[in-house]
Amino acid sequence: MTAEAQTASGATVLVVDDEPQMTIIIEFALQTQGFTVLTAHDGATALNLLRTHAVDLVVLDVMMPAMDGLTLCGRIRARSDVPVMLLTALSQHDDVITGLEHGADDYVTKPFHPREVALRAQALVRRHRRGNGAAVRVGLLVIDPVAQSASLGRHRLELPFTEFKLLTHLASRRGVPQSWQDLLREVWGTTDLLGGRDVVKSTVYRLRSRLAGVPGGSAYIRTLRGVGYLMPDLPADAPESGPADEPDWSRPG
Repeated sequence: MTAEAQTASGATVLVVDDEPQMTIIIEFALQTQGFTVLTAHDGATALNLLRTHAVDLVVLDVMMPAMDGLTLCGRIRARSDVPVMLLTALSQHDDVITGLEHGADDYVTKPFHPREVALRAQALVRRHRRGNGAAVRVGLLVIDPVAQSASLGRHRLELPFTEFKLLTHLASRRGVPQSWQDLLREVWGTTDLLGGRDVVKSTVYRLRSRLAGVPGGSAYIRTLRGVGYLMPDLPADAPESGPADEPDWSRPG
């Protein structure tokens, strides 16, 4: 067994695709890398399996009847932080962006090599497991990767999974500017997403808007024009009433 396969040992993947032959191909590729594989051919079955099994990753086809993959991705993300990988055709670029904005972690375009799916699955599981570490503190912001929770002062932040990952990444690199390319690579796990800059901008905008709803929250994400985004290294006793943003900070950077 390879080192990568040993990493996946004990990990369970749920493959959701309405094409039985495609499901078989992906299942075999994942099993050769040490994964335990569950399969479903529709959204309802997939949701039932997620309720009854501990799943480490979902590999999800976008184009399915009854409940399409994007709808299913949204329903998964509403109840779980399990990583989601989309399977999509090259012509479905808008669906990819929508899926990433609503919490998908990665995507593979058809036609693809089954081993590519397996290796990307390895990377997603490793990254998700590494994310379960010690709490991160910046000013009054506290992020607990284990509990997948964040709070600012006395206020709990209710964040979708991708926004939580973005906040965690910025906090872990506080004081260091992050370009949109940096964020795309570290948060979404890709460097070649067509329209990736817009995905990052819109996600930063939504996260910033949520933070701005809490006293002092507007101080935690800054836009550096022509550079990227920055979380200042605020002291632990930073007051809840932070400095006002520049006027253009309220718009996507």
